[in-house]
Amino acid sequence: MKTKSAITCLMIATLLGSAAAIAANDSDTDRSNPKAFVRASAVTSKIKTKLAAEHLTSLGRIHVDTDKDGVVRLSGTARSQGAIDKAVSLARDTEHVRSVHSDITVRQDD
Repeated sequence: MKTKSAITCLMIATLLGSAAAIAANDSDTDRSNPKAFVRASAVTSKIKTKLAAEHLTSLGRIHVDTDKDGVVRLSGTARSQGAIDKAVSLARDTEHVRSVHSDITVRQDD
């Protein structure tokens, strides 16, 4: 089941990757601009795909939001500090991410 979810996420990220490539060449910084929104959505999708592939935690527990400037905000819960560190590292290593802010907290009973 986890493999199906990861494959589905990878397929979605691939589809959005094309739109991100087009948007990457655009210098617009206004989030109301559809190209900027697509780029932010593509980055968010890439990060969620990485989290799913690592089986780090359920996507429902870690929320990812990316703004037009490539700033990623992670929030939610994880089972350990190591899982939080891994999520932040995966986000930082994603193309078009300029910085990562984490509000993920440790919650062992998840």
